[in-house]
Amino acid sequence: MPRYFYRAKKGPTDIVEDVIDAVSRDEAVEKISHLGYLPVLVEDVSIRQAKANIETSTFGAPSFLSRGRVPSKEVTIFSRQLASLIRSGVPILRALNIIAEQSQNLAFKGVLAKIGTDVKEGKSFSSSLQSWPHVFSSFYVSLVRSGENSGTLQEALLRISAYRQKQEEMLSKIRAALAYPILMALVGAGTVIFMFTFVMPKLMTIFANMGQELPVPTKVVIAISVFLREKWFYLLGGLFVLYILIVKSATFKARKYLLSLLSLHVPVLNRFLIYNEFARFSRTLENLIKSGIPILRAIDISIPILGNEIIKRELRRAATELEQGSAFGASLKRSKLFPPFMISLITVGEESGKLDDALGEIADAYEHDCDEAMKVMTSLLEPLMILCMGLIVGFIVMAMLLPIFEINVMVK
Repeated sequence: MPRYFYRAKKGPTDIVEDVIDAVSRDEAVEKISHLGYLPVLVEDVSIRQAKANIETSTFGAPSFLSRGRVPSKEVTIFSRQLASLIRSGVPILRALNIIAEQSQNLAFKGVLAKIGTDVKEGKSFSSSLQSWPHVFSSFYVSLVRSGENSGTLQEALLRISAYRQKQEEMLSKIRAALAYPILMALVGAGTVIFMFTFVMPKLMTIFANMGQELPVPTKVVIAISVFLREKWFYLLGGLFVLYILIVKSATFKARKYLLSLLSLHVPVLNRFLIYNEFARFSRTLENLIKSGIPILRAIDISIPILGNEIIKRELRRAATELEQGSAFGASLKRSKLFPPFMISLITVGEESGKLDDALGEIADAYEHDCDEAMKVMTSLLEPLMILCMGLIVGFIVMAMLLPIFEINVMVK
């Protein structure tokens, strides 16, 4: 006779789990009801065991799968899917299993397998996420933990996915805005290299047979042409060294500070960079406060997402003053870096007890300003690049034609 596992309510709070023999599921439900229980789950033992085997095989994925790179978009989709499954009443362990099976990214599949194993062994979901800081940031983990504690995990996951989607849309806009200028730069650089390495050598033979002193621009162009053809490996070595220096500079605070200082004073570009930092900080802090995280902890989590060391330093100073009893808005006001608009809204939000709403307005405003600044930046960048390429090509052409003009003058 088939056996059925059941989970039933014995009273308002008591849950009973056991196995019962029955010919069919309906008979099992009837027997459970006769016992005075309210059936919640009735499942064939063999089917239940098969599901358990599937979960074991999924969560037993090899550990090397989790070592690869996980795209940001994969985490955003995961957050939205998990929220939908939890809202539909699917247990979190089963939801993780379903998403892991559907994931096309092997590294993320491995991460989900490990998280599923941790949850199965009794760890909380947020603690399991915390083991993967390169995939789930402290912001992500804090919101999930807050959702777990308040029983609103699905709302926390939806808030996370909405936040991440906004950040990804901003990055997508930046990439789209820079695509055309980068293409122009590559085409222009290719044209200049072609002229130096293929056109100039043919003219150099003509200039050598002229037997006269060449103009300075022509000598400069010939020297560059010879260098690119005969000593190009020095150029590649120099570019490689420059790349290493730029990458390594991120590990030294003094150099990071210098780069941050430069980014705040580069014309046109600084406006976009500053607005983007303020928008990201405000949006992150808004989500954390809405999730019930204390403001000091929320600020500590929000600061690391920023890239500018000067802004981070000022925010840490403001957080220290806040901890000592000062208002957050008043602390920011003591710095010349933060605009009056941002300070005013934060001050009003603190006084009215609606700081999260004020931060949301700040984020909306600066995200809009970022879009406008990006349009201005790209509209100026395109003609500037055309002008630079025109000047370089014009200089090369002039250097080529000057000796010919001098011959014409001598003939006349």
